[in-house]
Amino acid sequence: MVDSDVLVVGGGPAGSSVAFALATRGVSVHIIDRAHFPRPKPCAEYLSPEASRIMAAMGALERVEASGAAALAGVRVRAPNGRVIAGDFVAAHGFRGFRDRGLSVRREVLDAILLDAARAAGARVTEGVRVTDLVRRGETIAGVSVLTPDGAREIRARLVIGADGLRSVVARRLGVARTLRWPRRLALVTHYANVDGVGEHGEMHVERDGYVGIADVGNGLTTVALVVPARRSREIAGDRAAFLDAWLRARPHLAPRFAAATRASPVVATGPFASHARRAWAPGVALVGDAADFFDPFTGEGIYAALRGGELLAPWASEAVVARTDGDARRALAAYDAERRREFGGKWIVERVIGAVVAAAPLINRAARGLSVRKDLADVLIGVTGNFIPPREVIRVGYLWGVFGWTPGHRAGG
Repeated sequence: MVDSDVLVVGGGPAGSSVAFALATRGVSVHIIDRAHFPRPKPCAEYLSPEASRIMAAMGALERVEASGAAALAGVRVRAPNGRVIAGDFVAAHGFRGFRDRGLSVRREVLDAILLDAARAAGARVTEGVRVTDLVRRGETIAGVSVLTPDGAREIRARLVIGADGLRSVVARRLGVARTLRWPRRLALVTHYANVDGVGEHGEMHVERDGYVGIADVGNGLTTVALVVPARRSREIAGDRAAFLDAWLRARPHLAPRFAAATRASPVVATGPFASHARRAWAPGVALVGDAADFFDPFTGEGIYAALRGGELLAPWASEAVVARTDGDARRALAAYDAERRREFGGKWIVERVIGAVVAAAPLINRAARGLSVRKDLADVLIGVTGNFIPPREVIRVGYLWGVFGWTPGHRAGG
């Protein structure tokens, strides 16, 4: 017996986005999640200016802003050599996002608001349900096996959507998930109160042994996300909080800012990152958000990609559930995957270039020398990562030459 047209596994931004869009189309949607909301989630907690467009369409933006979310004017990146790349969302390049600022808000607040929006649109939500396997009917996925407080059972649907994050059970059971060999990084995420000098810009501090993101997250709290190579996992396992505190204290430019700070939430570990699904669909199932692709948290685009991915998937998922033949349903899901690649392909290139630059101190130092004196180029880069400037603006020889080859007043090297 079919429980619903579409079963969405995962109630985070991707799951809520696609469920909202489907429910408004009259599709019966059931969201299941192993957690009970609101719940904390390790994340840099940054939303680009274009993420606000999708939240506004969901009727959720006003609630997010009213929750005390911090508004961000741009991003500052400090390289190991001390140079600072300062980019603003509103700048002379002339591109404008849906909002002039980005937002930073705790995930336990954001996810609950987005899930409420999906529920208000007509989606059914069941919490505290853990998916253990996929239900197959021949070559087609027909539902999932779950564990509930009342025991094991099956939930069937015409289409299953895996929106269950970086460690997606749906993607792993399909056999399409692939963990990339590079970059292999882990993150430690927490919140502090009373961090000194936190302003209206998100901060990224790149060191030779990792990087840390710092941003006002509203209501007197600062989110801190430290990302280090996965080879340090044994050190982290001993005492996450002690590892994070020691890392911050060892940086002369950061230690004074945390001298009077107090931790306001547990230090949570997540990763390794860099996972990719060979394709984001199979007969009877589609993947969206981190379940389909996640490279590295440096650019902070995970929440936007989740929201936008759900928005992209919805019309194709709707077409798949009303398709007259299995072939038509498969063509609809394949079309979604193709559109997803077109939408995000340029950003994937940018993310990988940035990942390579951040991983090599000489490269990030060279880029910082160029971008610290060419604010126009820095503003464009921040606009691309803010999702309102096309990636092609930085994937061109002229831009790269401006960053790495033209540094007026400074000699190359060092």
